[in-house]
Amino acid sequence: MNLLDWLVLLGTIVGIAAYGTWRTRHTDSLNTYLKGNHNTGWMTIGLSVMATQASTITYLSLPGQAYENGIAFIQNYFGLPLALIIVCAVFLPIYRKLGVYTAYEYLGRRFDAKTRLLGASLFLLQRGLQAGITIYAPSIILSTVLGWRLDLTILFTGLLVIVYTVTGGSAAVNLTQRWQMAVIFGGMVTAFVVLLTKLPNDAVHIAGALGKLRAVDLTPDLKQRYTLWSGLLGGFFLSLSYFGTDQTQVQRYIGGAALREGRLGLMFNALFKIPMQFCIVMLGALLFVFYQFQPDTPVFFNQTEWRRHVDSREGPRFRAIEEKYAVAHADKQIKIRAWTAARDRGESVAETSARSAMLEAQRASEAIRKEARDTLRAVDPKAKTKDSDYVFITFILTQLPHGVIGLLIAVMFASALSSKAGELNALGTTSTIDIWRHFRPLAADDELRNVHNAKWFTALWGFFAIAFALFVSFAENLIEALNIVASIFYPALLGVFVVAFFLKKVGGSAVFWAAVASQVLVLALFFAGKFYPAHEIGYLWLNPIGCAACVAFSLMFQAIIGTPARPPAGPANPTA
Repeated sequence: MNLLDWLVLLGTIVGIAAYGTWRTRHTDSLNTYLKGNHNTGWMTIGLSVMATQASTITYLSLPGQAYENGIAFIQNYFGLPLALIIVCAVFLPIYRKLGVYTAYEYLGRRFDAKTRLLGASLFLLQRGLQAGITIYAPSIILSTVLGWRLDLTILFTGLLVIVYTVTGGSAAVNLTQRWQMAVIFGGMVTAFVVLLTKLPNDAVHIAGALGKLRAVDLTPDLKQRYTLWSGLLGGFFLSLSYFGTDQTQVQRYIGGAALREGRLGLMFNALFKIPMQFCIVMLGALLFVFYQFQPDTPVFFNQTEWRRHVDSREGPRFRAIEEKYAVAHADKQIKIRAWTAARDRGESVAETSARSAMLEAQRASEAIRKEARDTLRAVDPKAKTKDSDYVFITFILTQLPHGVIGLLIAVMFASALSSKAGELNALGTTSTIDIWRHFRPLAADDELRNVHNAKWFTALWGFFAIAFALFVSFAENLIEALNIVASIFYPALLGVFVVAFFLKKVGGSAVFWAAVASQVLVLALFFAGKFYPAHEIGYLWLNPIGCAACVAFSLMFQAIIGTPARPPAGPANPTA
């Protein structure tokens, strides 16, 4: 990075944060602080919803995921449009009618205080962990690639977002996310265009032949992570949980001028979320093709980690792997060109033979990459051997012109700030409304005090996320790590809401213990798969299993308990 890159980066990030802080510096109304301005339009709501979900992990990790495994990850989103339609038809109208600040207030009205506290606690637990992952993702990658100190990168990103989120609350989040999404879209389109100019004419055919464009997998195998069935069913339940019960999203769309604005904002996401994600995974698949023709393609993309070992006393061992990979990579280039030439000539027999040779060369190349990771792990058990998250950032730093590099790094920080701001705002809101006001009900009518408390809770969760990010490490691809955490804690929470909406004869005690039992079941299934891989199921399947278990347990426990007692009537904005 040169001076121009630094000017673009700092000007973009600090400028947006300063703008949000200044515009919302006098936000003293609790309703505005927690829900945003009443005149917020549907486009702002839609972009805010999208920005909260699409963190840096989406833009850094998803291309690497597609580079390694192809575009099959897109199936994860196949159930999303239907989930958003149901949220618009069922969840949103109820939240708006009751005038709640959080989704968990509704549970208090429908059931009782302990169910509301359980729902809020499940949200705080999983979203608090995810907030740490959200800040960790850009920091670990940018610090490694750019040579920055990891702890300082985490602190800079975390403190910057804390300042404007605490200052302006939901209004600041909505305002800044609109501009951050503009930067993100501009940067990603620029990267895509530059990549297309560097690709051969047969890029799409090469990606398809090497297995990177298989978007739909019809395999009926529960162990397979991404299939059409896991995407339609598991992805549907995951999306329904996220958009319908997670306060980070609920808080984005319950404000606004009217019910129509919230619905249009969600439908904006229903229409554009899958195309946006498809473009990102296609970017990763095309990056794979690009690196097939680069003579200096690294055997391991986290070059900072790799060079550290090359320069150590184990250096000869690592240099031997580099040399072996260079030979295999050059041989693969020859085989790819032979296949494309046979294909262009229309020689079917020669094309079939060349394709087999090309695939064999690809397998040999991947075997050496696996050997590189195994060697790293053997020499240093603490080494980070998952390098897919470094693929896109390597392309940015080595292939893009200066100025554009600064813009793309700004994209990574902007997406981190936008997602993190939404998370902190929701965590602070839930802590204030569902926890603090439950134990201090007499403080419910003190608006200024509640705004003050919401700001403190927002800041505390921000520092918790920073602390978690400083000590965390992941073996998974980062975008998968986020979805795995969500798939562990969302199912039971979604089950509670399903019971609340559709099973009116089930009471609070039955659904409370059903949620606890289903959460234990999901944890048992997850860890059973970790300790006994033969019994592992794809994490997306945990969502329908956990939700269905919660509903079934609720009916069973209610049959044992008997007729539920009706919860006491409460005000439009319940506090307990």
